[in-house]
Amino acid sequence: MNTQLLTNRPGVRRNSGGAVNPFRAQYRRRLLRADLLTVLFWASLAGAVALWLADGGVAGFSTPAGSFTALGIVAGLAGMDLVLLMLLLAARIPLIDQTVGHDRALEFHRKLGKPALYLLLAHGILIAIGYGMAEGLDPVSESVALWVLVPDMWLAYISMLLFIAVVVTSLVAVRRRFPYEFWYAVHLLTYAAVLTSLPHQFSVGGLFAEGTWQRWYWLALCIATGAALLYYRVVQPLVATFRHQLTVKRVVRVAPGVVSIEMSGLRLDELAGSGGRFFIWRFLAPGLWWHPHPFSLSAEPVRFDAAGQGTLRITVRNLGRGSSQLASLKPGTKVAVEGPYGLFSTAARSRKHVVMVGAGIGITPVRALLESTPFQPGNATVILRGHSESELYLGEEILDLCRRRGATLFHLTGSRPAGIRTWLPEHAARAGHRLASYHPNITDADVYVCGPSAWAHNVLEDARAAGVREDQIHYERFDW
Repeated sequence: MNTQLLTNRPGVRRNSGGAVNPFRAQYRRRLLRADLLTVLFWASLAGAVALWLADGGVAGFSTPAGSFTALGIVAGLAGMDLVLLMLLLAARIPLIDQTVGHDRALEFHRKLGKPALYLLLAHGILIAIGYGMAEGLDPVSESVALWVLVPDMWLAYISMLLFIAVVVTSLVAVRRRFPYEFWYAVHLLTYAAVLTSLPHQFSVGGLFAEGTWQRWYWLALCIATGAALLYYRVVQPLVATFRHQLTVKRVVRVAPGVVSIEMSGLRLDELAGSGGRFFIWRFLAPGLWWHPHPFSLSAEPVRFDAAGQGTLRITVRNLGRGSSQLASLKPGTKVAVEGPYGLFSTAARSRKHVVMVGAGIGITPVRALLESTPFQPGNATVILRGHSESELYLGEEILDLCRRRGATLFHLTGSRPAGIRTWLPEHAARAGHRLASYHPNITDADVYVCGPSAWAHNVLEDARAAGVREDQIHYERFDW
């Protein structure tokens, strides 16, 4: 099928004039929060080392053995600080989530894994060398002696093995070999690794002795991290589940392998305005209750009484064993919910113009964003991509929204050309079309992209080549 302009409201011109940008202040506040988080990150590392020096740590560098020990202590402090920061990044704290987005927080979380492990390994090796030099033992013999003779030290060795297991299973090449459930279970060992690493820090060597600033700093950091994880990962989801009392109302077939799940519940107006942000759903049915599903709403919640009772909807494609089971959900099934999460929403806007590009099941967050994000008629473009019209899921609903809101809509269908790296169908790519061909003011627009990873990266490259700045590009992965 040729590229088609499906709707462009008659008489509507693109509003590219000098009107005040309503998103500028919001954007500046988000940049300020990002700067604050960066400062706090570096301050935590610097503070850990500075407190150790203030408590007399510099005296350890007076001898060769003491120097190795001191360097080992510094490596251990920095490594443990990074581990706690990793846990905070994965805690789904709103300040972090609404500043950098859920996927970028987890990406940074993964990037800290290797440096944290290397620092902790260096801690163990340098300590063994330093203690061994002081006692006339080689590092291996000293390590064995520490395991056997020092209380709580065996827990530190267990902790190190757990950290190694977590980091190795987090590598992309390794992670793809296992199902999500196995990787998730292994990843929970991070909490066990942290817990088993704590006792020796407070009981061995007097590092965090009573009355030192270090002791209070690390106690406060560990308690704050644990409290954040408990509140945002456990308490808030439980509260949301009981507050909204969601149940499956019906499952509607949208296309082959694609269904919409409609749910009813209470106070759903509290979930309105989430745009393309995603929730984590657990359907409390046999064989499904333990499996989390990250899906965006495919439509804003609809309220039908004064108490806030209403319905909401997600649209799901069969992409594996977990999602395939959702098509057989029975009405009345209870649903647990967490979220919303991510920055695929109006909260990320920085410009008046907006371009939304979706492919496959990634069209559904675009549909929700189109419904909720503000724009003037003529200032929005929606591009839907699929191999055929049947893959433009919810296309009729999106067409109706575009007509009512004055957005320009393109349907791009057909196969990609062989040998060309592009996100466009063959006829459009051969004609030299680019993302800017569909929205002339692309450099002054927020660009939202959602779809399969390889395809989405081609769209992002096209946007960057057109001169769109990184802060105007919004792409969020909902996968693990």
